Amino acid sequence: MAWESHVRRLGVRCIAWATISSRDPALAIKAERQVASSSERIPMRADIVPGATFPDYELTDHTRKRRRLSELQGNDPMILILSRGHFCPKDHQQHLELAAFYPKIAVAYTQIVTISTDNLYETNEFRDSVGAQWTFLSDSGRKIQRDLDIQEYTDPHHNPMIPHTLILEPGLVIYKIYNGYWFWGRPSPDDLRQDLRAVTQKIRPDWDLATPEIRANWDGDRTMHWPYVDREAHAAHIAALTEDPEGRASE
Repeated sequence: MAWESHVRRLGVRCIAWATISSRDPALAIKAERQVASSSERIPMRADIVPGATFPDYELTDHTRKRRRLSELQGNDPMILILSRGHFCPKDHQQHLELAAFYPKIAVAYTQIVTISTDNLYETNEFRDSVGAQWTFLSDSGRKIQRDLDIQEYTDPHHNPMIPHTLILEPGLVIYKIYNGYWFWGRPSPDDLRQDLRAVTQKIRPDWDLATPEIRANWDGDRTMHWPYVDREAHAAHIAALTEDPEGRASE
């Protein structure tokens, strides 16, 4: 049955590529190369490929608050870890490495989120045990596992997701997918640095301040400089936040 399911996924993926190809041939070629580089990526749902938009799932975080991925990402790049959970030593090692790397992630205006099939108690234990400072989401109902077709059928006892790490551009656009069923399939901090450098260079118009257009924009509305909003509108917004309900400036 597992092999038949594997073959079905191959067929569905071919249909998805044909659909993408008809809309954007360049995207189809990029996606095919990304997937072809690792046959272990085949089990994920056919339309989850580089260039596509990752679903905006809403789950409960470690503080029992409902959160959407788009809300957690904002306008920043994001590292999304689909994790086996607290019981897996490989996941512990990956998250310990990420926790050590986190100060660099934070100052680089990059978000990171971990999703596992752990319940809330296990989610908090996992997060605390690795010293993570980012949001963990609980999917104990296995919504994502089923929706993305990534059940790790080789472990019926824990019934986890096949672990993946995704690099997402703003808007939950998939830049790269790493299959972590085997540990060496997971990205190292250096892999993440290279991916995030490429994504940041792509999405930040002020990557190179020496560009004449960027320099000129600083004397204009500054919409090409972080935080990429009209400076006068932004100043008015900040001023409004400092006023009391009667319109008087706060002391």
